[in-house]
Amino acid sequence: MLTFHNPLHNAHAPVHEFFRGERVPCFEKPARQDYVEQRLKECGHALLAPNIDSTAVLKQIHAERYLSFLQTAWQQWLAQDPANAAVQPFPSVWPVRTLRSDIEPANFTARYGLYSMDNGTPLAEGTWAAAKAGADAAASAASAVASGAAGASFCVTRPPGHHAGPDFMGGYCFLNNAAVAAQTLRNSGMPRVAVLDVDYHHGNGTQSIFYERSDVLFISIHGDPMTEYPFYLGHADETGHGAGAGFNLNLPLPAGIGFDAWFAALEKACTAILAYGPQAVVVSLGLDTFEGDPISRFSLASQDFSRIGQRLAQLNLPTVFVLEGGYAAAELGLNAVNVIDGFEAQGRQSS
Repeated sequence: MLTFHNPLHNAHAPVHEFFRGERVPCFEKPARQDYVEQRLKECGHALLAPNIDSTAVLKQIHAERYLSFLQTAWQQWLAQDPANAAVQPFPSVWPVRTLRSDIEPANFTARYGLYSMDNGTPLAEGTWAAAKAGADAAASAASAVASGAAGASFCVTRPPGHHAGPDFMGGYCFLNNAAVAAQTLRNSGMPRVAVLDVDYHHGNGTQSIFYERSDVLFISIHGDPMTEYPFYLGHADETGHGAGAGFNLNLPLPAGIGFDAWFAALEKACTAILAYGPQAVVVSLGLDTFEGDPISRFSLASQDFSRIGQRLAQLNLPTVFVLEGGYAAAELGLNAVNVIDGFEAQGRQSS
């Protein structure tokens, strides 16, 4: 397995966010990737820098005006007032329901709201650089698998990506790394790709990007949106639309479940993947299903992640892992490496 990382992730380091209406220190912080990288190095994994520019792929999955806003957002913020360099911007108004979203307002805060699904995804000076380098790492990991240079790869990056939709950010996510990986695989000539999201929170952005496509199967195992973020997407009756009808599978689960119930959902997902017959699978590897996660409510133990890796290896498909959530930062490295080690151990056993 080849491991690619985001060497610029520390450029995105906002200080605080809003969580359940309160201003709190950011859960999504640089230490998350640092802990994963440290554990990988301790276990002998080499960390490769991105070698693919994701610009062309990003234009296939995100709207041009959204990318333009994101790339220049910090400069726009400073143009309002140079003193804003010491202030984190947050959106405060959103174009819901009957309000128009086709016109980009001149007001910066309104533009920020136009491209946001929540006010819990703070921008910082280096956000674009970090997010773009993460997308480059995802494209590089996928390209390595597509070329046959590796049977599997792991993209270690932050900020995460699976809540970022075609033209919006949210849930700490700005660019959709899993979608970048899937589209890179498709561009390489693979007719069908599956994306399996195992984050505690539904991958609403990934679902939105591929909802009307049959060439990418999207499956998500997540906390029930009746009570869990992102709330407004992730229900079982969302099965795709148009050409994508039947190619979206949501497996929402009640908060508080343990590994047995979660693993049963994983079995359903694996069965659906094999029935689809993809040439490769992208795993949105959220690790906030861990029992010690501060903002999630499943109860998987660290050793459970090894079994997840083993089961995914049994699919016997070229696989790209992309790091998503997981906010018990100190344990994140252990849990990530457990998945990878379980995957590799099963692969050696199968061969």
